[in-house]
Amino acid sequence: MPAPGRLVNEDLVFRFGPLVGVLDGATVPEGFDTGCVHGPEWYVRHLAARIGVAEAARPSARLTSNLAAAILAVRADHGGQCDLDHPGTPSSTVCLLRECGDKVDYLVLCDSPLVLDTGQVSVVTDDRLEASVAELRRTVATVPAGADPVTRFRHAVGVQRERMNRTHGYWVAAADPDAAFHAVTGTAPLRGPAAVRRAALLSDGASSAVDQFGLTDWVGLLDMLSVEGPGALLDRVREAERDHPDRLRRHKPTDDASVVFCEFGPET
Repeated sequence: MPAPGRLVNEDLVFRFGPLVGVLDGATVPEGFDTGCVHGPEWYVRHLAARIGVAEAARPSARLTSNLAAAILAVRADHGGQCDLDHPGTPSSTVCLLRECGDKVDYLVLCDSPLVLDTGQVSVVTDDRLEASVAELRRTVATVPAGADPVTRFRHAVGVQRERMNRTHGYWVAAADPDAAFHAVTGTAPLRGPAAVRRAALLSDGASSAVDQFGLTDWVGLLDMLSVEGPGALLDRVREAERDHPDRLRRHKPTDDASVVFCEFGPET
């Protein structure tokens, strides 16, 4: 679901056979160069398509390998028109879940979390962006107090870009296929007492229902999706965005929000 007032949704959800995914393209702040003639919407569409091609060609390959192949293919899709070494090159988070016989494989890259119910609810997160942003706030605090807000914001964006796809920064799908191998990955069973029963893949605009607005907890989020569906969750996020007392002071008063919800039965 695109953010209110925006025609373009820079999130994308997809399914290719046993694989489902959520991508969240990084919005480019107004007035910032990217070195690229394409934008986040183009990038997520191409990345999703290339993930599908990689999965079709190598369905038993590791998710990291297929994601790396997809990133490399999208690099070629730019057609030599763009500076892909530019720190603002289009990028996207990645959250993937793939059914593989009696288990599921998962991959989380950057801040699109995966919620798993195996009798106990757990959240697979990649918190390196959050840690980097916290460090960024401390860095920006060193900018002279008299600096105008635009100068402070441009400094913040510049520092964040410098930390993208760096060992002591954070990792995201962009132009470097090596980023795929820094994703958070794992497997979970589909049989036995610890079998996955439900799963939700979320862009950060949707996960804000829990981690920003506190509308519910992760168990409640899964219950809401089970009973009312993804639309109900997204409607509540939009309501919270409208009514939040700090709305005008938040970096992004509203955001694209997307969910993939999966339920697994005993015969899955």
